[in-house]
Order: sequence, then C-alpha cells, then structure tokens
Amino acid sequence: MVLRSCCKFGPVLVWFRLGYVVLLWLCVTHLRCARAETKTVVQKDAEFDVTYNDTVTSDNQTIYAFNHTVSRNKTEGVRVTVDVLSEGAESSPILFVVRQKQAVLSFQVPLILRGLYQRKYPYAHVGRTLCQPPTRSLTETQYFFVDVSTLSSLGTHYQLRISRVDSFTLHTDKKFSFTASPSQPQYFKYVFPDGVDTVIVKVNSEMTFPCSVMSIQDIQCPVYDLDNNVAFIGMYQTMTKTAAITVQRKDFPSNSFYVVVVVKTEDEACGGPLRFYPLRPDELIDAGNRSKTLDVVVSPAISSDVYVMGMLFCLGIFLSFYLLTFLVACVENKRMHRRREGLLNPTDMSPAETGIPATHYNGTLLDNASTLSSEAITDSIASDANYGYMERSLESVAGRSRQESLSSIEEDDYDTLADIDSDKNIVRTKKYLCVSDLARKDKRVLSKKYQIYFWNIATIGVFYALPVIQLVITYQTVVNVTGNQDICYYNFLCAHPLGNLSAFNNILSNLGYVMLGLLFLLIVLQRDVIHSRALDRNDLNALECGIPKHFGLFYAMGTALMMEGLLSACYHVCPNYTNFQFDTSFMYMIAGLCVLKLYQKRHPDINASAYTAYACLAAVIFFSVLGVVFGKGNMVFWIVFSVLHILATMLLSTQLYYMGRWRLDSGILRRIVYVIYTDCIRQCSGPMYIDRMVLLVMGNIVNWSLAAYGLLKTPNDFASYLLAIAICNLLLYFAFYIIMKLRSGERIQCMAMVCILFTAVVWGFALFFFFQGLSTWQKTPAESREHNRDCIVLSFFDDHDIWHFLSSIAMFGSFLVSVCLDIADQLFIGSSRTSRKAVQLL
Repeated sequence: MVLRSCCKFGPVLVWFRLGYVVLLWLCVTHLRCARAETKTVVQKDAEFDVTYNDTVTSDNQTIYAFNHTVSRNKTEGVRVTVDVLSEGAESSPILFVVRQKQAVLSFQVPLILRGLYQRKYPYAHVGRTLCQPPTRSLTETQYFFVDVSTLSSLGTHYQLRISRVDSFTLHTDKKFSFTASPSQPQYFKYVFPDGVDTVIVKVNSEMTFPCSVMSIQDIQCPVYDLDNNVAFIGMYQTMTKTAAITVQRKDFPSNSFYVVVVVKTEDEACGGPLRFYPLRPDELIDAGNRSKTLDVVVSPAISSDVYVMGMLFCLGIFLSFYLLTFLVACVENKRMHRRREGLLNPTDMSPAETGIPATHYNGTLLDNASTLSSEAITDSIASDANYGYMERSLESVAGRSRQESLSSIEEDDYDTLADIDSDKNIVRTKKYLCVSDLARKDKRVLSKKYQIYFWNIATIGVFYALPVIQLVITYQTVVNVTGNQDICYYNFLCAHPLGNLSAFNNILSNLGYVMLGLLFLLIVLQRDVIHSRALDRNDLNALECGIPKHFGLFYAMGTALMMEGLLSACYHVCPNYTNFQFDTSFMYMIAGLCVLKLYQKRHPDINASAYTAYACLAAVIFFSVLGVVFGKGNMVFWIVFSVLHILATMLLSTQLYYMGRWRLDSGILRRIVYVIYTDCIRQCSGPMYIDRMVLLVMGNIVNWSLAAYGLLKTPNDFASYLLAIAICNLLLYFAFYIIMKLRSGERIQCMAMVCILFTAVVWGFALFFFFQGLSTWQKTPAESREHNRDCIVLSFFDDHDIWHFLSSIAMFGSFLVSVCLDIADQLFIGSSRTSRKAVQLL
C-alpha cells in the first residue's frame, strides 16, 4: 500500500518542485532589474588636455568618450593621468578601463605594486601611455572610452586627464629627456630609417637610484610597462645610470619597436638596499618619491664594412707574426749556407772569420775541424742568428776551484764503490750539483715521460671544451629566447652581434691565442726535427753537451695557449660568474707548465710527471670553482684555503730543497725535531744549499703574504686572486733562474734579452687595458653596466679586446723567452763543448 501511494503522488511532487524553481528565478530577476534601475551610467564627451574632477560610487559609473585623428605617417602618443584625492581609497580602489579599437587597458587606482617578500606599495598618482594600434588609411578618426567605476558605497574623488605626447616617436641621434616612476612608466616608438639595419638604444641617468628597467618590445598591444610584467616579452636590462641594447631590424617585422622604461619598486635588483620590512603581511608601505629623470638616444650601429675591417685587422696582426717568423727562417737559412761554405772551405777563411775557435771538452783541447761536423754546427747556428761561438773553459763555467769541482765526484770524498754513481741519495744530496747529476735517466724514457704532458693536455682540452661549447650555446639561446640581458655581463656599449652571438668582437679578439699557439707549436716542431736529426747522427754536442733537450712541455704549452683562446672565446659568448672558470682554467695550466719547463731545464730526472702535475692543477681549478661559488664573504672558506695554501707551500719547499729525497710519513715530526736540534740548538750551522734556501725563503714570504692578504681582505674575485698567486710564483722562479744563470758565469744572449724586454713591455700595456674593467660579475648587472665604455679601435674593438690582442702576444713572447733561454743555454754551453758535468744546477 505504501509503495502504491508513493507512485501515485510522484508526478505531483515533480511538478511542485519545478514550479518552485521558476518562482525563485523570477524573484532573482526582479531584484536584479530593480538594482540595475538604481545604478546610474553617465557617458560624457571629453576633450584632450582637460582635467576632469569627479566622484564615483558603487551606484554610478562614468564613461568618458574621446576621439582623435591619427595619421599613417605620423604617430602621436596618448597618455592617461589619474589622481585619487580621497583618503582611504586603498580598501576600495577605483577601476579605470580604457577601451580602444584593438586594445583594452585596465588598472586600478591606488595602484598596488608588489616587491620582494610580497611587500605592497600603493601609488595614488598613475600615468599610462595608450597603445597605438596601426592604421592603414592615410588619416583616420579613432574613438576610445575611459570607464570609471568602483565597488565603494562612499564617494571617491578623482582627477582624470588625457593628453597627447608630441615626442612619442624617437629620432636618430637626438637625445630626449623624460621622467618616470613605478606608477608612471614611459615608452616611445622608434622606426628604422632606410639603410639602417642595426641601432643601439642608450638610456642614461645622473641618478644611480631608483633602480629601473629598459625594455625593447615589438609594436603590439598590450605594452608591458609595469614592474611586474615588463620582463614578459622583448629584451630588457636593469639599470642604474646607464643601459644599452643593440637592436637589429631583422628581429622586428614592422621595422619599428617600442623603447619602454620602467622604474622598479625596490632597488635590490640593482645592488641597492632593501629598507622596508613590513610588520604584517598585508601592510601597505609608502615607497616615497621614486621619480627618476632619464635620457634616451638611438644611434646607428656599425655597418658590415666595419665588421670586415675588424676581422681583417685581427687576422693581419697575427698573420704578421707568421710572416716575421718566415723572414727570420729565410735569413737563418741564408746564414746557415754561408757558414756551411766556410766550414767546407776552411783554407779560404781564417778562424776569426768562421767564429769557431778551438774549444775544450773535459779539459782536453780539441780541434774544431776534426771534432765538429759541419751539419752539427749549422744546426746549432740555425737556432740562434745572433750568437757566435766563444771559447769557454771548464774552469770558467764552473766558477769555482778544482777542490770544489762541479764536474766530478772525487775519490777523496767518497769510497770507491759502484753505488756512488747510482744511489740517488748520494748523488742528489751532494753540496754542489750539476745537470749531469739530474740527467742520468735514459733519454728515450724521459722523452716519453714529457710527451705525456702534450697528449694529456690535448685529451683534457677535448673533454673540457666539448661540454663548455654546449653550455655556452645554451646560455646564448636562453638569452635570445628570454630576452633577459642581465644573464651575460657584456660591455653593452661595444657589443656587436653577429648571427646569434651577442658580442662577436669579444670572441674574435681571442683568435690571437689560437694562431700564436699554433705558430709556437710549429717553431717547437722545427727545433724538435733539428734535434732529432742531430741525435740520429750521434752528434756529440746534442748527446753530451749543454742542457738536455725535451720538447713535450713546449708542445703542452702551445696547446694550452690554443685552448685558452678557445675557452676564452666560449666564456665571452655569455660572460658571467658561473662560467668564469672557462676563461681561467688554462691560465692556471699555462702558469704551471711554464714553471715546470723552467725547472725541467736543469732538473730533467726529478721534474714532476704529467699525472702529478695535472692532478695538482685540477685541485687548483677545483678550489677556483669553490671560491667563486662559496668564497664571497665566507670566512670559513678563506681560513681553510689559507691553511691549505701555506701547507702546500711548505711541502713544495721541502720537496725542492731536498730534491725529492724525503718522505712524508708518521716519522716526519720526529725527523723535523731532530734536524732543529742538531742544526739549530746543538750547533748553529747554515743551510747546505744556500741558493735553494734563498729562493724558498723568498717564495714562502711571498706566498704567506698572499695568504694573509686573502684572509684579511677576502677579495670577491677569487679566480683572479688564485691566478695572481700562480703568476707571482712564476715570476719569482723566473727571476731566480736568471739571477742564478748570471751568478754561475753564464750569459743571456742577445735574442733572449730582446724577447724578455719585448715581452715585458707588451705585458705592461696589456695589464693597463686589463685593469680598465669594462664589466664585472662581482656586482649586479646594472652596476656592471656603469663600467661600460665605447669602442676605441675601428669602432669595433673595446679595451678588453685590446687586452686579448696584447696578452696573446705577451704569452707568445713569454714562451719564446723560454725557447730562447733554452737555445742560449745550449749554444753557450754546447758551443764551448762543456759537458753536462760542468753545467751548474740552477
């Protein structure tokens, strides 16, 4: 029965519910109509340059109707300026909606802009420029409407003014001044003139703060001209006093673009202080006066002819070194033939004319005609054009009496046992050492040992360069896609784009490292071939006299110079602090290889192996990365690094002083205490190796001073600080080598002296341009741009490019100094037929 009742009354319930819904809908509609009847909408015909004072509430809405005539050949800007005069408007702001033919602009007043940590800054005075839609007609009348409304039941008083911007279009090479603020951004239009494909937009201000942003945007609506949306499209830079963006016609199909300038609500992005900390999350903060006066000027960039001139200039400089080398080789070849003819016809020339007197070899007078072959002499002559053979006896080279001879081991000092000549502890701990004491290993073994330097650095270079190239291409792609030019620290006043590269001139100027590194490899190869031929002839001069010749380190140095050019170019694709190690890694290697080469000249047997050397250099690069990432203001890092620096200096000093004849084990402290007790307390005796001790004491003073400087000053540029340590140690050892060479009675030949002076002068000029500091990633991008400067050479190269030119030449000259010293050592010692047993160890 119950079931039948439900089925009987079911349709009635459905109709009842449907009628209830219809009645409810009619009531809501009636209420809405009644409310609409109470709200008043007023439309007014308005005029330009007239200030309208009015009041708006939730019950009334005002629409201002404007019209103006636009021309296809002339663009005029239209600017809306609004002020809210009522107090407490933040709780119920007024909404302004500007309706145009092809665009809609809306904003509220007071305008609330957000900063970091959700800080809120209200602005009661707002000024916005309307986007100008394009017109196809010669002249056209366009209408736009300004709707004013609010949800506040209380009346809010406001002022509205629409005005024309007569200087809306920028002209080439004409400066225009204006004022902007966070709530009153400015933007202007620029049209490419005929024949100009690239321009540089420069914005300058005498005020460092407030921080601002310059943006380049395409001609489209809407224009993003507020702090919270200016980075949405186009290219943009933060700026304090200066900003510059190079714009190419190919990136803008309309052949025109907008220059947008926005003042930020806070200065932290430009390195300024962050002053306001709200007590409550929703608290509004008064930002104060943040108006900024700026100048904008658009100038044509360089033409394609300047690009060609720049490339030819760069190639011409470094190809001239190839030409000079070729001319020197021709002169040497001509002199070689003359000397050979003189040697083949000794009756036609006197000994004075040949310049080859009788010489001594191990104290025995030898006849040059019977001892020296013509080929050996000409090979030596080909190595140095300005050197004449001079007679030099064993005693003058040794510089000491026969009782303190450096050339042999006396029977009075040692037992006549076979281990005198084989035991390292006996040979290397003599008071007076000569090159033969540290050149006992088989020449073929040493040659392979030092060739590993070249193959290892070539392998390292390949594996290092490939991911670097991939990374910098990604960096450049990100810059081009996002338009964020704060990623890369260019000299924007002299950054010439080519293709997808933003600063082609900074990349091109690194060509010198590669070309001169290759030239150095060719010079070393030529000397290697000459030496190999002499060894094949069993030339006594090449086998037994002078310093041993090994070319592996020379090859490694040339390869490192080429890799430095490649990686420096990669760094300048997008220079910033995250990839600065690309520019410095092989600088550390070059400094280390130069020190090793100087040490190898007189210590071939005990010089570090390639594996040990590159492992140490890898540790240096590792600390360089840590310093760049964590070293800024981190005292813990600086304490750890300074301690490790001092410990490494002490360990290296011990290794050099004892020629590797010591052990780092559990008994090291006991042996140190014993040496101090026997040499300092029990009896006061001086060091056995005075020359070495002087060098090491000076080295420790320099390194301890650098460690103290780093600990006290904590410089921000840790990579450059580390490079300064390497260069100081290289210069110190080079000075010691030269001083000891002169002190031992050897002479610096003319060619070597010319190379030293030339290199020193070039290094001086190079460092002058290096310290100009056109940009620095130690600061914010906006602060870095304050150091930007215009081009100085051919309107294409800036100061840093000149540094690249000069430093590559200076490095090449430094390598030649090492080669010339090698030649001078060989000629001065070898020409006198002085055995390696008489060559002093430096």
